[in-house]
Amino acid sequence: MLLLMALPAALSGCGASGAGQADGPASPAPPAPSTTPWFLYASGSATPSPGLPRGSGSPSPALPPVSFLALNPECGHSYSPMSEVLIPLTVTPGKGTLGVTWPRQYNSGYRLTAVKQPLVNGNQPNYTWQNVAAGTGCTVSATISGLKSGTPYVVWLDAPNTGHERDGTRHLYSGRSGVVRPL
Repeated sequence: MLLLMALPAALSGCGASGAGQADGPASPAPPAPSTTPWFLYASGSATPSPGLPRGSGSPSPALPPVSFLALNPECGHSYSPMSEVLIPLTVTPGKGTLGVTWPRQYNSGYRLTAVKQPLVNGNQPNYTWQNVAAGTGCTVSATISGLKSGTPYVVWLDAPNTGHERDGTRHLYSGRSGVVRPL
């Protein structure tokens, strides 16, 4: 305990006791603790945010129509995409069939299937894919047959060989219809 009390005196050296000092000016005393806060707050008044007045707004911009460069200049097809990956499908119900049409792009081959929508307990049935060649026209058409009349289906389209842009993103490579029912 005595050692701890002597420690501050030993660390302060000769200057603390005044020994060894010439008749010069005395060292300044440490400043008194300040009672002012470290942070100063100034009162003020609220300023309204710049911008549109409340109750008015600007409408969301609509997606612009997109034109894809077709292999044949006469095949220009414009539509607003649902997302960056979906190829638009037109589905026409027939008796136990669904006729499907979509714009041809990039000389890709396609796969097409109709997926039943009612819930099934346990494992879902495997999908039967139908291969469809790209053809030479502006659109590609195929018919899915052997379907149950009145049953709800969703048509899926896959274009596995559409290629990529220079930045690495894929060209449109899939499509999906809404719920459709064969007659």
